[in-house]
Amino acid sequence: MSREHPRVKSSQLQRHDRPSHPSPRAPVAIRVDGRFGASPERVFAAWLDPDVARRWLFATATRPIAHLEIDARVAGGFRFIERGETGDVEYRGEYVEIVPSRRLVFTLTASDHSRASTRVTVQIEARATGCALALTHENLPLDFACGMEARWTGMLYGLGVTLDSTDGDPPVERTPMRHGPLRRPALAERRTP
Repeated sequence: MSREHPRVKSSQLQRHDRPSHPSPRAPVAIRVDGRFGASPERVFAAWLDPDVARRWLFATATRPIAHLEIDARVAGGFRFIERGETGDVEYRGEYVEIVPSRRLVFTLTASDHSRASTRVTVQIEARATGCALALTHENLPLDFACGMEARWTGMLYGLGVTLDSTDGDPPVERTPMRHGPLRRPALAERRTP
């Protein structure tokens, strides 16, 4: 049985400002979609439970979380310190909206990109088996968007592995998909016979 990677349905780029000559620093939004065999309650809790979050959120096999604080309430915040070979990176933010098992919205700033204050929305919907998760990360400088899209894809994969390795719902077969910055969908041409 293979492990499901976060699914990415489509790639769409949304510019918050539309200059005639786009700047590599123009803010964009990215979206990463995932499906999990776990219940919406377990997937949602994994974002706010420090013991679970430290295993996958901002963590990698080579860059573990050295310190973590989570104050899981609206206007509460979080702080993750990732230990790396070239130094530590600190991720911090504030919870803007918390709707248990359905929606989580927070601001996000990283010490290595401190000039960018961004917003992340996590939407979770129950499915017949497990749930679907849609993550949108807004106000990203364009030159960071592809790296963050890959990072979120990896983190959601880590979330799936973490959920599979803890008690609860059984694992589900997963199919990898990838998507990049959100782009405006192309218009289909109408052709007449």
